[in-house]
Amino acid sequence: VQLVESGGGLVQAGGSLRLSCAASGRTFKSYAMGWFRQAPGKEREFVATISWSGLNTHYADSVKGRFTISRDNAKNTVYLQMNSLKPEDTAVYYCAAAENIPGVEVIVAARSQYDYWGQGTQVTVSS
Repeated sequence: VQLVESGGGLVQAGGSLRLSCAASGRTFKSYAMGWFRQAPGKEREFVATISWSGLNTHYADSVKGRFTISRDNAKNTVYLQMNSLKPEDTAVYYCAAAENIPGVEVIVAARSQYDYWGQGTQVTVSS
């Protein structure tokens, strides 16, 4: 599967952005999806994950209550709504797909369990 992120940009602190990740292929429902981010000089870190149905989600503590992950399986797209953005949210944001057994509810937080990655989209939050 190929993943293409969009929606990044420059925003002031307190503002909002919505990232999108479009996936190719016919088996989008077979994947748990996730968002990760990587700031300069830091390791790539988990942000959020969503199960194939969208019924189960999990967030990093640093974004809980501010970010919302969702997906539209009809459009093969996963989203990350980011509100109340802070300068420390500045990073390249990556979409990722983890293949799982179709129909099984799985959420994946570990970077090593993801099979496919997008190219990333830059999010910059100014103070």
